[in-house]
Amino acid sequence: MSSALQVRDLAIGHGNRSLLSGINFDIGARESVALLGVNGSGKSTLLRTLAGLQPALTGEVRVEGVPIALLGAAQRARKVAVVLTGRPPTGQLDVETLVALGRQPWTGRWGTLTTDDRAQVDRALRLTGADHLRQKALHTCSDGECQKVIIARAIAQDTPLILLDEPTAFLDLPNRAAIVRMLRQVAHEEGKCVLFSTHDLQLAIDLSDRLLLISDGALWTGTHAEALNTGTLERTFAGSGIRFDSGGTHRFER
Repeated sequence: MSSALQVRDLAIGHGNRSLLSGINFDIGARESVALLGVNGSGKSTLLRTLAGLQPALTGEVRVEGVPIALLGAAQRARKVAVVLTGRPPTGQLDVETLVALGRQPWTGRWGTLTTDDRAQVDRALRLTGADHLRQKALHTCSDGECQKVIIARAIAQDTPLILLDEPTAFLDLPNRAAIVRMLRQVAHEEGKCVLFSTHDLQLAIDLSDRLLLISDGALWTGTHAEALNTGTLERTFAGSGIRFDSGGTHRFER
């Protein structure tokens, strides 16, 4: 399995304040990996740094062997699709138009969509369960509907690396499971590298290939079984009143 994402000696933070340092890991094509950690542990900062949206303090991020820091915005958009938290300003756009913006890195100067571009948009809407919304004005969409649409835009972008910050936010349980399952399907069937942060512990354990855990100021990576057997998963959420059994099911202490 080739490494689509390579991280070496990375330190992340804001200004001179380091949140995490000494970060080293690889994620291969055809992997869907869940990033877990408590609030404020650095998950969003890590994802933004991996995406090239903010500079690393030290170290290097490579996508398909290319340093992300050396890529311009247009080149980067062909390598990395990003879903951030929060609802973006959409004006009077309808759903289909926003998803079609995911094709912008691949269209010509005038942004004219080809037959293939339109097929990618249709496919992304179907995969995210947003096909029935295509003509709906975005400002009339619920938060959950808007979340699906933003994910669809990232899928339509058709990049080797997809980074998502809490993609299941605003969604009910069936839709959360459907989205995480879809991300794994896209990774496995289309050779994508998918990394997503989440607070849905059970979905991460059940439906991702591997975990990245931010614990005690360091980043750990391994399988679900390794996270449980080494106690890393429980240490990550120490003090939160969460306990895990040997199968990974968690419960809350009263």
